[in-house]
Amino acid sequence: MVGFCLITGEGNQNTYYLYRMIKSITSLQNPLVKQVIQLLEKSRERRRTGQFVIEGSREIALAIKGGYDLQTIMVSPDIFSENASELKMPETWRIEISPEIYHKLAYRKTTEGILAIAESKELTLDAIQLKNKNPLILVAEAPEKPGNIGALLRTADAANLDAVIIANPRTDMYNPNIIRSSVGCLFTRTIATGSTEEIIHFLKEKQITIYCAALQASQPFYNSNFKGATALVVGTEADGLSPLWLESSTQNIVIPMEGDIDSMNVSVAAGILIFEAKRQRNLD
Repeated sequence: MVGFCLITGEGNQNTYYLYRMIKSITSLQNPLVKQVIQLLEKSRERRRTGQFVIEGSREIALAIKGGYDLQTIMVSPDIFSENASELKMPETWRIEISPEIYHKLAYRKTTEGILAIAESKELTLDAIQLKNKNPLILVAEAPEKPGNIGALLRTADAANLDAVIIANPRTDMYNPNIIRSSVGCLFTRTIATGSTEEIIHFLKEKQITIYCAALQASQPFYNSNFKGATALVVGTEADGLSPLWLESSTQNIVIPMEGDIDSMNVSVAAGILIFEAKRQRNLD
């Protein structure tokens, strides 16, 4: 059985959003519930369907702001308390689910009470549009953990970077741990993925200076000039950057450390470099 309801959105003009309501889902064996579990757990299923799952009202709102198409909204009325109109949701399926199902699907369990299935975007280099004549870009090569990628995206958002590019990604960008750890920044930043070769070609074509974080043939990062078009390139904590990056680097840079180890978390290192570049640019 399908029904319809209208709710009023916010803004200068009254906007109405149509929700096609189906009766509540209460069985964990429901095909849609099984589909959501597959999308949450399997990268292959996300790539095959071109869909992924978003948890939480803030993350869903940012996905809408970022132009993502939502296919399904799943709400547990016993948990969800926020006025749905504040999310400015487009026309879509809105389905009520039981708390038991929500607890099965959600990582945060008792919070929020809302999930969405959305269509993914092709995060290609060709889609990057750099509006700043001196862009500041972060490149991360093969970060090992989704949590690190999320932290990098949050730092990029805090610094309002022009783009974040992931080289040789080890997971798809719609991994739920990336979405969760980025707190939805994935949806509102300019992001692309590609091979190291493709990204180096892109940067050189755009005449963007490449600064690689590396120990070899490097100078302290604060001695470099990041005011022009700049790409800050960071690698993994275990392996650093691949040789091709070091061959293509305009200047290798290092963060001097005074302790007993010679590495730090990639998101921390990236934050130090990014905000030094911001500091230099703010001097003008």
